[in-house]
Amino acid sequence: MTDVVSSNRAVGPPAAGLRGSTALVADRLCVGVGNVPLVSDVSFRLGAGERLGLIGESGSGKSLTALALMGLLPDGLRATGSVRVAGVDHDLVDASERKMAKVRGRSIAMVFQEPMTALNPLMRVGNQVAEVMLLHGTQPDRRSARAAAVDLLERVHLPDPAGAARAYPHQLSGGQRQRVMLAIGLANDPAVLVCDEPTTALDVTVQARMLELILEGVTDRGSALLFITHDLGVVASVCERVLVMYGGRVVETGSVAKVFTDPRHPYTRGLLDASDLDALDASGRLRTIAGTVPGPGRFPSGCVFRNRCPRATDECATSPEWVTEGDRGYASWHPVGAEDG
Repeated sequence: MTDVVSSNRAVGPPAAGLRGSTALVADRLCVGVGNVPLVSDVSFRLGAGERLGLIGESGSGKSLTALALMGLLPDGLRATGSVRVAGVDHDLVDASERKMAKVRGRSIAMVFQEPMTALNPLMRVGNQVAEVMLLHGTQPDRRSARAAAVDLLERVHLPDPAGAARAYPHQLSGGQRQRVMLAIGLANDPAVLVCDEPTTALDVTVQARMLELILEGVTDRGSALLFITHDLGVVASVCERVLVMYGGRVVETGSVAKVFTDPRHPYTRGLLDASDLDALDASGRLRTIAGTVPGPGRFPSGCVFRNRCPRATDECATSPEWVTEGDRGYASWHPVGAEDG
């Protein structure tokens, strides 16, 4: 059995215990392969009905975190720590596949980025939606499940839902396939819906409609939403709170309004600057974050952002402590605003 080694840890954000109004709690969640840490000390609480965004560049650990929550890590990767979900009487980390099969699609569900790799190409769409209800016993028989599947396809506003139910995935457009994935994710009224870049491959008009459907779906059911994306504009329109990840760690968290208007971590500041297409640097070019995201196991010790940070000093070779300011927090030796007046 492989071990997860997380060296030079920063103290991450605390996670409250599972309470009546809590949908999910992740506590010191780590993912690694052999001696290489990929995700380190990710802790957060997701309230019932809350919408939380998880942002960061590609390679920051967002999708691995989601896969760890779902118990879907690739072979060779191992998670440690704790993940608890409302309505489930055991920890999801290290739970057997038999136990996780009863949880996935029922208490916690996921909408993946690419529906063509998630849907069965040899199975009609309606049967795939019905199957998840039959597996978890939320419909009494196949006929009821099929009728409920058509109703779900109608609720995600697929044109001709009965006809769509008879179609195979390749006969639908990309936006329609993603609506099918949303219908599957919402079929059993999960406590938590995880969306991993669900609109990245869609054009702007279809993306906006898909976001509306996601919000409508979780609001109607009172489900919590964990929305993973690199698009800050999407987070601003969908989420109430945000976690910023870099190097497999949470570096800042707080309400979307506070983090996006008054960021404390230099990485968050860099993300916001790079997303502003009207802001130019001194040479008249669009702003970017210097350098590139290191590969797995190649992030520096201490502050993982220090080799790209304009504020870095020798002090940053040591991991910063987690600082809490009211309902927000961050881990940085040189927070934005501390020396800026």
